[in-house]
Amino acid sequence: MLFYLSLLENLFSPLRVFQYITVRTVAGAGTAFLLCVWLGPLMIRTLRQFRIGQYVRTDESPAPAHEHKQGTPTMGGVLIIAAMVISCLLWAKPTNFYVQMSLATLCYMGAVGFWDDYAKLRRKNARGMSGRGKLLLQSLWAVVALFAMLSHPETAENVRSFMVPFLKAPLVADMGILFSLLLVVMVLVGSTNAVNLTDGLDGLAIGCTSSVALSYLVMAYATGHIHFAEYLYIPFIRGPGELAVFCGCLAGASLGFLWYNCHPAQVFMGDTGSLAIGGAIAMEAVSVILQVASFRLRGGKRIFRMAPIHHHFERLNWSETQVTIRFWIMSIIFALLGLLTLKIR
Repeated sequence: MLFYLSLLENLFSPLRVFQYITVRTVAGAGTAFLLCVWLGPLMIRTLRQFRIGQYVRTDESPAPAHEHKQGTPTMGGVLIIAAMVISCLLWAKPTNFYVQMSLATLCYMGAVGFWDDYAKLRRKNARGMSGRGKLLLQSLWAVVALFAMLSHPETAENVRSFMVPFLKAPLVADMGILFSLLLVVMVLVGSTNAVNLTDGLDGLAIGCTSSVALSYLVMAYATGHIHFAEYLYIPFIRGPGELAVFCGCLAGASLGFLWYNCHPAQVFMGDTGSLAIGGAIAMEAVSVILQVASFRLRGGKRIFRMAPIHHHFERLNWSETQVTIRFWIMSIIFALLGLLTLKIR
């Protein structure tokens, strides 16, 4: 919205600063952070007032280590979503297709998570929607997202190509609609649930989210900048540069929520936040897949002492704070390694 102030630069030349994505990215991140920090206490009081508290699954967490978290306000993801939507509407171009799709995905997955959290509260236990139900709703949105991108001229061709790191040209130039759909479903559904699985310790998921968001910020900006795209040998697409603003808002909202979610957490994001954030990033899902496969195929034998893998390290007598901070460190390292692949081709 504030971008349009740059159209008045003839009347007041400093207004041209609103044209620059870098300025709006930093401003969006700052706005999202301040909104979370400012509105956090109100959100926590409201959740406590309505007794919207966390139910701990003792069969899937290292109880009794986590029993003290029972009743901690949850569904704080509403705060993250609100801060991001407000910040993006202020600082990103509201007519940009990529921003619209990202915000729509954020809100849709957040609504699925809200429904799941509400089901837990209604049943007064830690089991909400069925896994199949969530996968179905997430897959439906993946179908919508794919056809939206196929109908958009700037993405119609690229969404059907399959690129991998270290190669300048697509590995598969045209996968066709069917394989494109399978890829979009795998990426969107997989990453959505990966963040949900990671959200098991105070500050773990939201802290890792900030580093991932910053790496995506760089990728989005490079893709939408013709000179950087040519230099890095990646496809140049008009418009995705605005996603840098979206990623900046995500990073800012993540740090703002971490203010209250760090150990000992005053509020949890719940599935409302984890599913919303997971519309774009992935973390620990592989450890759960391997654990379940090993248990079923090897007669009850497990690879990890407990999955997701952060609970495995707790069983190795790492403190919750040690696990969280070390995962943050690894998240930053892998984010930087991911950025390096942009140039190694």
